[in-house]
Amino acid sequence: MKILKYLFLLALLSLVALSVFVATQKGDFTIERSKVINSPRNTVYNYINDFRNFEDFESWAVEDPTMRMSFPSKTIGNGATFSWEGNEGKGNAITLKTKEGESIQQKMNFDGTQADVNWTFKDTLAGKTKVTWKAKGTMSFLFKIYTSINGGSDNVIGTMYEKSLVNIDKNLDYETKTYTIKVNGVVKKTETSYIKQTFTSEIQKVNKNARVVIPKLIQFSKTNGLLTNGKPFIIYHTYDTATGLAKISICLPINRDISISAGSDILSGKLNGFEAVKTTLTGDYSHTSEAIAKTKAFINNEKIVPELSWSHLEILTINKLDVKSPSKLMTEIYFPTKPKVVPVATPVYRPRTGATTEPQKPVTPATSTEEEQSEF
Repeated sequence: MKILKYLFLLALLSLVALSVFVATQKGDFTIERSKVINSPRNTVYNYINDFRNFEDFESWAVEDPTMRMSFPSKTIGNGATFSWEGNEGKGNAITLKTKEGESIQQKMNFDGTQADVNWTFKDTLAGKTKVTWKAKGTMSFLFKIYTSINGGSDNVIGTMYEKSLVNIDKNLDYETKTYTIKVNGVVKKTETSYIKQTFTSEIQKVNKNARVVIPKLIQFSKTNGLLTNGKPFIIYHTYDTATGLAKISICLPINRDISISAGSDILSGKLNGFEAVKTTLTGDYSHTSEAIAKTKAFINNEKIVPELSWSHLEILTINKLDVKSPSKLMTEIYFPTKPKVVPVATPVYRPRTGATTEPQKPVTPATSTEEEQSEF
């Protein structure tokens, strides 16, 4: 019995000593890790700026199969949030401030351990990106015990950051390199009614602007009892690669013509049917330039006459609001063309002996243009 008492006292003293030791340790921490990611800066920024991707790269999420992450409707940009719960505890995060393609500031809380988190993105050689992930905060008492036993906060948190950065590089390497471009050929698009917002945008920010505008258009349609009639699309009135600017209309197709009173920032419109060369891009938006180049090459090779009164149209068939993985995005690109002029056949007269001469019916040549169902 005395031995058991001594062992109990020893354990109690050890616990007290550990508590005193932990209590005297600094609760503040600053952790920083960097890695060069083998993907373009905007692609890396957009990936990390969407909290939905955290479950695919955060090492503590990847290594804990019991972890459950919850995502609200807003997971991208300022005010985005998410929360998680697993064997190791629960926490939440919010994005406080973003600077497009350059930095993201967030606030995280994990069972009482709070941290200000900052991501920065810098271009490097060969189109790669240096990502720096920094956290500064205060540990809870229990987390101080955990880090004290496991080599300190820099070792514990820093190791998690290092593993997570490796996961980001591996995931994005797959996501950005997995894509296909198919030039489908000449098609006809039927007319459609739509609501829109029109403005001038930097070309590289068009898809970001679309993620902001499309939910507004959807809400407008719901408020006014309108039914959507397909996927959102973007009309490029102009597309100037020299200045990097485009005049665009971000549109939501609706089931009927409407009239909107003056003063609204959302307007109505109608796109007349047109003939176009269609190209399908499956994959990240960073490959759009290549898809456009292949479309223009097809137009030139086939000696098709382009319609130059506007640039082109993109249907966001599967977009960022539908999926989080860049490799699963689908964009249909339509470059308007002038319809081929079909020559009118000249009637052929074949007189018959002893009969009245009658003209034969002209034969109209068939065209190779494929008729598409409206996708709007």
